[in-house]
This record gives sequence, structure tokens and C-alpha cells, in this order.
Amino acid sequence: MSSAARLRLEVGIVFGLSLGASAVYSIVSIVAKLTEETPLGEQTVALNPSRAPREWLDFTYQFLDVFFGLFAVALVLYLLWAPGTNPFRRIGLDLSRPGRDAASGVLLVLAIGVPGLALYALGRALGLTVAVEASPADWLWWTVPVLIFRALEAALVEEVIVVGYLFTRFRELGVGPWATIVSSALLRGTYHLYQGIGPFFGNVAMGVVFGWCYQRWGRTMPLVIAHWILDIVSFVGYPLAVGWWPGLFTVSTG
Repeated sequence: MSSAARLRLEVGIVFGLSLGASAVYSIVSIVAKLTEETPLGEQTVALNPSRAPREWLDFTYQFLDVFFGLFAVALVLYLLWAPGTNPFRRIGLDLSRPGRDAASGVLLVLAIGVPGLALYALGRALGLTVAVEASPADWLWWTVPVLIFRALEAALVEEVIVVGYLFTRFRELGVGPWATIVSSALLRGTYHLYQGIGPFFGNVAMGVVFGWCYQRWGRTMPLVIAHWILDIVSFVGYPLAVGWWPGLFTVSTG
């Protein structure tokens, strides 16, 4: 088997075990939602639901879910590890530029966050987006730490696999930069389809921006920082958002 064939097979296996599988399940989910009698805009999806009625068991399930989810990140870093090559430095996932990476991450938050909220609001108004419940209704002492941990997992899984790993392997396979950016962005949008049509386009746009930035900077750290901040704000700030804009984040029962 040629080296190119082995790389293509490796990419297929990695995504079959991670976000590629999520994309397929998301397609099935949106088809199921669109074919229900209840309109899409009147449906909800819980991102971080409770896993068990007993508190210690709920915590255990949620912690283990996040912990084992990080093994997909460990797998791609291992696959990128070559003799004399540091896989973290190879995709810019290190602390060599903490100040610049943090500043770049915050700028990406400003560039993505406000337009993303506006697109979500538009999708809700048009009935193309389900009401996203970003955090559980009942908060316990460990809810915020787990939500922050889950936000970090999502940031690492998506940016390391869909950007750092995929861009590296596509470059080795001779795929052009814009074809890589578009492919990565479409994948990002597809595994968010379970939230509705609006989040698909919003995440495709986010993927294009993040992919372009990675092509210029060669670093995933700013992307991870930006994604982590966005998800922390979404998860931890959800109750406040519901209080301010109940029509956007909940489905009316009246």
C-alpha cells in the first residue's frame, strides 16, 4: 500500500472514530427533526443534559464522558508524532507564544461570537434552528467546573482534529489550501446540523475563518482559546441568556 493510500485510510479511520461519526449522526438527527410533526423551531436540544438522577452518578458519567472524549485528541497527536518531531509544536498547540495566542483568541471571539448569536437569533426567528439548552436546569456545586471542562474538551477535539490534524494530512496528500479550508468548514457545519439549519451555516462560516487563520498562523492554540471561551460563555452564561432573551433560548409552552 502506498504512503498516500495509508494516509487516506488513516484519515478515514480517525474521523470514523470521532467527528466524522458525529456528522453522520447529526445528519440522521436533522432528518428526524425535519420529518416530525412538531416544527423545527418548536423543538429543543440539550447540549449538557443530566445523565442520572443521583448526584454522584451524574457527576461520574459526565466527567468520564469528557475524559474519554479527549482520547481522540491523544490519538491524532500520537499519529502526528514522528521521530524528531513534536506533535504539539507541529500544529502549534504549545505555550511558546502565550500572549499572542491569547490576544488572537480573544479577537476571534469578538469576530465570531456576536455574528454567531445574531445568526442563531435569525435562525430561531425563521424557524430553522431548534432551541438550544446549553446547560442543565438544576445546577449543583460541580456543574460549572464540569461545564468548563466540557468546553475545553469540545475546543480541543474540534480544533486539533478538524483543523490541526486534517490540515496536516491534507497538505501531505497534496490537497490545496482552500479545498482544505472548505472541507474542514463543511465538516464542522455538518456535525452541528442536529441544532438546525442556522447553526450549520454559522459553523461553516466559523470553520472558514478558523481555517484561514490556521493557514496564516500555523497554530491551533488561538483557535482552542477562542473556542473554549465561546463555549464557556454559552454553557455557563446560558441561564442569564434565558433570563434576558427567553424567546431565543426556550420554546414557548403557552
